[in-house]
Amino acid sequence: MAKVDTDIREQLEVFDLDNQQQTELTELLDLCHASLDEVDEQLITRAFKLCCLSHQDVKRASGEPYYLHPVEVAKIMAGDFNIDDESVIAALLHDTVEDTPVTLDQTEEVFGPVVMHLIDGVTKISGVFESRDTKQAETFMKLILSMAEDIRVVLIKFADRLHNMRTISALPRQKQLKKATETMELYAPLAHRFGLFKIKNEFEDLCFKVIDPNSFKFIVRKLKEKKNAREEFISQFMEPIQNELKEQNFNFEIKGRPKHIYSIYRKMQMQQKPFEEIYDLFAIRIILEDPHQKEDCWRVYSVITDWYTPIPKRFRDFISVPKANGYQSLHTTVITKQGRKVEVQIRTRKMDDIAEHGVAAHWKYKEGNSGGSAELDKFVHWVRDVLDSPRPDAATEFVKDFQLNLYQDEIYVFTPQGELKTLPKGASCIDFAFEIHSEIGERAVAAKVNGKMVPLRQKLHSGDQVEIITGNKINLNADWIEDVVTHKAKARLRQFIKQKEMKVAEEGRELWEKKASKGKIEITDQDLMKVAHRFKFENTQEMFYEIGAGVFDVKDLYKVVKELKSKGRIETDEKDEKPVDEDEIQEKYISTARSVGDSKALLVEGELSGVKYSYANCCNPIPGDEVIGFISRNGDVKVHRSNCKNAHHLIRTDSERIIDVSWAKNIEDQFLGAIRVIGEDRVGLVNDITEILSKSLKTNMKSINVSSEGGMFDGILTIYVSDLKHLEEIINRLERIEGIKNVTRYE
Repeated sequence: MAKVDTDIREQLEVFDLDNQQQTELTELLDLCHASLDEVDEQLITRAFKLCCLSHQDVKRASGEPYYLHPVEVAKIMAGDFNIDDESVIAALLHDTVEDTPVTLDQTEEVFGPVVMHLIDGVTKISGVFESRDTKQAETFMKLILSMAEDIRVVLIKFADRLHNMRTISALPRQKQLKKATETMELYAPLAHRFGLFKIKNEFEDLCFKVIDPNSFKFIVRKLKEKKNAREEFISQFMEPIQNELKEQNFNFEIKGRPKHIYSIYRKMQMQQKPFEEIYDLFAIRIILEDPHQKEDCWRVYSVITDWYTPIPKRFRDFISVPKANGYQSLHTTVITKQGRKVEVQIRTRKMDDIAEHGVAAHWKYKEGNSGGSAELDKFVHWVRDVLDSPRPDAATEFVKDFQLNLYQDEIYVFTPQGELKTLPKGASCIDFAFEIHSEIGERAVAAKVNGKMVPLRQKLHSGDQVEIITGNKINLNADWIEDVVTHKAKARLRQFIKQKEMKVAEEGRELWEKKASKGKIEITDQDLMKVAHRFKFENTQEMFYEIGAGVFDVKDLYKVVKELKSKGRIETDEKDEKPVDEDEIQEKYISTARSVGDSKALLVEGELSGVKYSYANCCNPIPGDEVIGFISRNGDVKVHRSNCKNAHHLIRTDSERIIDVSWAKNIEDQFLGAIRVIGEDRVGLVNDITEILSKSLKTNMKSINVSSEGGMFDGILTIYVSDLKHLEEIINRLERIEGIKNVTRYE
């Protein structure tokens, strides 16, 4: 790394860019001029030079010069977010303060206070996502606070992660999985909440490509196969609409693009249908150019429904009632004369910009430097509301609740005065009460929905008008925790439950101390912890809580303590042993995981060896699946499919135990797999299935579970297969049986 002197200006004056760097700078400046309202070329050039100078001779995992990463992040800020030149400069320098000798004071001196604060904000939240399982919720709060202070900070972080995901193939497999899982579980939901749908979709597709490459490649291949037919259908569908819109002097653009790959995969999973039966693979978007206004969207809707029949239940008016992130559009699904369903979205150019770029577009549409759009103000209010909520003890709980509120669908309900409130789908009257005010939620005793008295637990639906009836005292109920979905309500109820548990535990401790005092028994807290472990309690607090709640008899505790004291010692159990050292785990694995006999199905970290391993029952991996290994505390390896939910949890919580595993060639073992078969319930169907499996496909079956309802057959077949190709061959063959509607791998 080049040494950066205290006088940066002088050093930058004499620093010469090489040919590649000059080309990159020209491309960045051209992009800025095309996308931004104002461009300070001199300042961007100076930042570009400092980026190259401070990261000189540093390489990325791919082997390319490191400076290319911040340059690509800056291009995303300019080309995708279209914010301003200050955010482009901050993106160029986002790693300098953290990774090089350059200081914040130096950046302020050369680039001004705004750029310095942006760099400082990005530096402060670095690692927040990665450490959320081990640090307190306050760490995650830094990120939330940064969002409320200057949304550009988190946009730079998004751009940084997006480029890292685009270039993730250079990393080792286990690091790819950790980063992809983290991105899917936090970055993508955050992007969704910010209305950054273009970024969210790319995040999901890039993660999906890493986590489940086989399914990703399958859908990509299917989309390519159908591309010509899809384009021809779109052209035929839109021809009469285009002609009529032109006759009515509309200025418009039409886009017909396939939905992103991960969303198609999710539809296949949720609907339990093969690719061929997912009909809404694409959406047609009609964008009205200026000076068209929102009322013109309704005129376009009228033209479309004159030609095609709309499905009433699939109509959504997000123009009159925008989503919480500011998204506006008319959505309708229509049916062609051939019976095919087509989703159509209608919006203005400004609406489309906001739909693609979310809060970044709101920032761009601000009225002057001091003004702000209503949507951006609404978002900042939401962030502040989260900050004002009671904070849970564990960051994991905070992130879990926060994530729920990021990714859920929304409902729209009204106060008695007609004020609109947006809540996550599944919200109850309790959530609504806390949305109005924390004090209303705490004192709620009943609710009226559409004028009728209902329980507070009742779930709400879009269009409901809700009135909360309150009492004079706090009326919180610990059981409500199962009936609420908003972070604000959950956090307050958790706080209430914890306070209640602490009070009960304190009562339990007092009962013990009275009993011990009466029997003249003295014992240290350390020894009492050992006794608690004998009774299978995690700690004394848990034990005292059960005593206070009347679940555990204090006499039983007294009896054991007295007995152990009479022996002059307190016995320990396995929980008191020295914690296992992670390095010891690795050494034990290397030395002992070599004794499994003749099984040679697995390569561990690239070499064929007799590793002691087993296959996870939660996902039943078979050769051909992408897999990962997890080292248990006894040194064995548990093999999971890389798209397994349990594997994702392990990657998040114990990434140091993850190792690279892959399948060896020419495996002769048989593996357990399962398929789901759905079809018409006819006589002889089960016999036909078993006949083909045993005779035609030479496949042994372990079990079959069948249910029949309404003339439909639904069966789960557990079978022995040699690899993924064998399983796919079975699925393809069973699909050809008369009456079979769908055959899929069963998870």
